[in-house]
Amino acid sequence: MEALRRWPLWLQGLALLWGRAVAGLEQIRSTVPPVPAQACSAFSQKSCEECLNNVSCLWCYTNNTCIDYPVRSILPPSSLCSLSNARWGVCWINFEALIIAMAVLAGLILVSITVCCCYCCYCRRRSRRLAEEEEQLARKREERRLQSLQRKHERKLKHDEIRKKYGLLQDSDNPYSRFENE
Repeated sequence: MEALRRWPLWLQGLALLWGRAVAGLEQIRSTVPPVPAQACSAFSQKSCEECLNNVSCLWCYTNNTCIDYPVRSILPPSSLCSLSNARWGVCWINFEALIIAMAVLAGLILVSITVCCCYCCYCRRRSRRLAEEEEQLARKREERRLQSLQRKHERKLKHDEIRKKYGLLQDSDNPYSRFENE
């Protein structure tokens, strides 16, 4: 009961903390001026790191130039910069190696998805087959049990006939039954 009375206090405290956090973020946003976007060509003849801070730039090591990434084509044309000398995103890996690594990674992902799908389909089919075989074995087992019971019953009837014939059954109406001493 005590916790129910304190619940509004917790809720108010949480709202107060949230309001202060939002106000703090607004204050940070208002104090930091937005960075003006510079053209990629302004970073030419500087360093690769400075050029690649802007995501839309491409660094070419052949002539140390920073150029706008050709957005219309997926790969930069060789007339602009050769793939082995082009850097995009990070300076330590060239564009050619980046493309090869991405292609290998995509291929591995596709192969693993294909293998997983095939394996799952095979397991599902195999489990169905195993379930069908198990059902079939259970049916055969039940048929054998019923046949065994039927043979057992037939043997019992045959043995009872023989017992009746020779007067070995106690509750029979047979005239040849054993005489008991009275």
